[in-house]
Amino acid sequence: MQSDSQNAPVSKKMLWAGRIVSALPVLLLTFSAVVKLVKPAEVLTEFARLGYNESVVIGIGILELLCTVVYVIPRTSVLGAILLTGYLGGATATHVRISDPFIPPVLAGVLVWGGLYLRDARLRALIPVRS
Repeated sequence: MQSDSQNAPVSKKMLWAGRIVSALPVLLLTFSAVVKLVKPAEVLTEFARLGYNESVVIGIGILELLCTVVYVIPRTSVLGAILLTGYLGGATATHVRISDPFIPPVLAGVLVWGGLYLRDARLRALIPVRS
């Protein structure tokens, strides 16, 4: 038996707003993952500055891409949001550790969940906003 929240339609405006908000971190994370997979000198220099060995760059890029793909698939988007939260939490911790600005990964995480909240009635039923 399905709950009413799973059957409740999402308004077209809310659905499109959710898709647009979700597209921002998806584009950012996809670009970031591809750059890690290509490994230009700038990325290797930045990884060294952050305290990571060159040998982990491709693994982190693959992880980032896989988490993003899981988020993009509607049936697995909640799992993808959870995985991206962990990934972005690690990015935040890395930047905090070396006293770098950490707002970008936090903002990306907010956009991941905000976009999902707008496009998924089940999430809105789980976390209702009350006036």
